[in-house]
Amino acid sequence: MATAAKSFARVAARSTPLASSIKNTTTHNARYIIPRQPFRSSRRGYASESNVKTSSMGLYWGIGAAALAGAGGYFFYNNGGVTNLREGSAGETRGIFTPTKEDYQKVYNEIARRLDERDDYDDGSFGPVLVRLAWHCSGTYDKETNTGGSNGATMRFAPEKDHGANAGLHAAQDFMEPVHVKFPWITYSDLWTLGGVCAIQEMQGPTIPWRPGRMDRDISMCTPDGRLPDGAKEQKHLRAIFGRMGFDDREIVALSGAHALGRCHTDRSGFEGPWTFSPTVMSNDYYRLLLGEKWNVRKWNGPKQFQDVTSKSLMMLPTDMALVQDKEFKKHVERYAKDDQVFFAEFRDVMVKLLELGVPFQSKEEDRLLLQPLE
Repeated sequence: MATAAKSFARVAARSTPLASSIKNTTTHNARYIIPRQPFRSSRRGYASESNVKTSSMGLYWGIGAAALAGAGGYFFYNNGGVTNLREGSAGETRGIFTPTKEDYQKVYNEIARRLDERDDYDDGSFGPVLVRLAWHCSGTYDKETNTGGSNGATMRFAPEKDHGANAGLHAAQDFMEPVHVKFPWITYSDLWTLGGVCAIQEMQGPTIPWRPGRMDRDISMCTPDGRLPDGAKEQKHLRAIFGRMGFDDREIVALSGAHALGRCHTDRSGFEGPWTFSPTVMSNDYYRLLLGEKWNVRKWNGPKQFQDVTSKSLMMLPTDMALVQDKEFKKHVERYAKDDQVFFAEFRDVMVKLLELGVPFQSKEEDRLLLQPLE
């Protein structure tokens, strides 16, 4: 029943005045998407409007374990029948565990299961905030210094976790913690990026190739504040922030399509509202709305943001509007608005690039995994 209700909601949204005024191009490219059933919760479908002591020998073992972890192998010990990451003397070591694709699929499935069960967040899904966690832990990369990026999961520590751009991401970290408890062999760095991949796929987005190999780091590797985009700024800022990571104009616009998901909160960014009517379904609606709707500056006691004229329930940030005000950006907005298959293909590629920035993988690109969505 929930599946049927969700499907009905998605169709109904397409019949609203705003949605129907823009050409519907939401057929997904089967080459990039593994077929699956839609969410089982009707709250996650399309909506017509928004709702609101170690010994010296142990030290050597530890060094060896770290090296093996980078190559995909993990040291374990057994304590009363509970397998966990090795912490202590060499006598506790029982061997090396090398995760397989099946092991990562189990982690994926656990994340997806929790997404399906936990519908008590925002618009009925933790999916968007998991995407944001993966994005923000990766988007700190600096190609000039080769610092930052997803290799480290340094957002576990202050000051990075307290950076303004990361406000509210404790919700995503807390959501993922039981998964890490169940699968303690996976690094937080791998887990958080896998969580983003899982969320995108479970929200009907493209299949994102992913590979493990990230290592967690300590507080000394935290990145400085200011490396993530500021929604209050415009195209010059976007090119500076994304250019530092190594992205061009096309990739900037493609990554911005993640704004089809989620919403802004006044107690986090200061902004308020969703970008689309279906904030828990991945689509090209973000681009279609940017072009097909009229946007005015919202009159309110908050930072500058734009509001749609038709429903007055959607919002766009200055950085969003910059994509249609800049002719080089706009041509890509037009391409993605016209064809969601093109958007999904290019979003897939740029998301893979983002999640791998600065990671010293021991594996090859062809070793990336295609993990199956939860049926």
